[in-house]
Amino acid sequence: MSHIIWNKRYETMPEKRKAELQLEKLKRMVRRIYDKVPFYKKAMDEAGVKPRDIHKLSDISKLPFTTKDDLAANYPFGMFASPMKDIVRIHSSSGTTGKPKVGAYTKEDIRLWAELMARTFTCAGVTRKDVIQNAYGYGLFTGGLGAHYGAERIGATVIPISGGNTKRQILVMQDFGSTVLCSTPSYALHLFEAAEEAGVDIRQLDLRVGVFGAEMWSEKMREQIESKTGITAIDIYGLTELIGPGVASECLEKNHLHVFDDHFIPEVIDPETLEPLPPGEKGELVFTNVSRKAFPILRYRTRDITALHPEPCPCGRTHVRMERVTGRSDDMLIVRGVNVYPSQIESVIMGIQGVEPHYQIVVDRQKSMDTLEIWLEVSEQLFSDEIRELEKLEARIRQELESVLLIGTRIKLVEPKTIQRSEGKAVRIVDKRNI
Repeated sequence: MSHIIWNKRYETMPEKRKAELQLEKLKRMVRRIYDKVPFYKKAMDEAGVKPRDIHKLSDISKLPFTTKDDLAANYPFGMFASPMKDIVRIHSSSGTTGKPKVGAYTKEDIRLWAELMARTFTCAGVTRKDVIQNAYGYGLFTGGLGAHYGAERIGATVIPISGGNTKRQILVMQDFGSTVLCSTPSYALHLFEAAEEAGVDIRQLDLRVGVFGAEMWSEKMREQIESKTGITAIDIYGLTELIGPGVASECLEKNHLHVFDDHFIPEVIDPETLEPLPPGEKGELVFTNVSRKAFPILRYRTRDITALHPEPCPCGRTHVRMERVTGRSDDMLIVRGVNVYPSQIESVIMGIQGVEPHYQIVVDRQKSMDTLEIWLEVSEQLFSDEIRELEKLEARIRQELESVLLIGTRIKLVEPKTIQRSEGKAVRIVDKRNI
């Protein structure tokens, strides 16, 4: 397999030179935030560490963490390291779990973002000859404009269609000859499903690549998308707090995601002890953004669960690679004392023939006892089967889930279109408990 690399100088940098560059940038960034951001000066003083104490890359462990609570406490502009006169853009997260996380950009930051997304698209095999249908949302959400600037940076044709209006998405995909789709994986499934209902065969269109991110999705879901459509589905990763999309991306090898670690220094820690974990061991992902001017962030606890792999990829890139995110330490459900991750459930149900890639996890409490119920859509053919056959399928799913989760579950098989579709991130968990 031949691989095109956008920026060979940095993406194939020898390990020793990369470590030197990371240390150089880290020292500069730490000095800057100590001088420019009162929150970081106070946090570093309390931790007993000064910028002059950073001599080697491992000294990063001396520095304090940043959490989403810190961002909320300094909302909206308290974490900025550049004056407002130098800030040309402000984005923010949706703020569905509290105050939105605000990100700022200087002109230099916008150029950096475009560069990172150019790398992302090139990782996915996208070139200037492609037509990119950008169905990420435009506006305060970082996805739409992040992908847009990356697409223009590589010279591709970009269709800024944004999210929603599924009928129009299908029409544009047909008439404009879109070769690349950018969206959340759940919306891509919804779009492909709607196309099938409208009698449109995605395999007969020009679409060949999906660049999917902004939510967790499993390998089984990738297999479903690729087998149904014939496209190549690529996973990407980013956070508003870091820069938006463009932090990490799979390449065509699909062997974990390349972290663009000349700009983002990753660590994996034990979320309980906060101690660093060795390569290959799963824990909470922590990032330090050493290149962003307006909003650099130090040791940010993402709450995402993954593992890091330093070995070079066959594609030629030497970035450290992170495994697909399998859950979040703060999205974990505790049901009757057992830790349950939605990714565990998805991994099981996506491997069962006839179950559609649309599900919802409903947690409730009855007479002081937690209950876990999984709503699953099944194909029209299965739903019209005899009750006995559906009961057999329910029993099989329940048995497979219980062997993985180690907790009893209820299974509710529902007909297609029962579970509400999302034009953005899918709502997978409904927790009805008052806890």
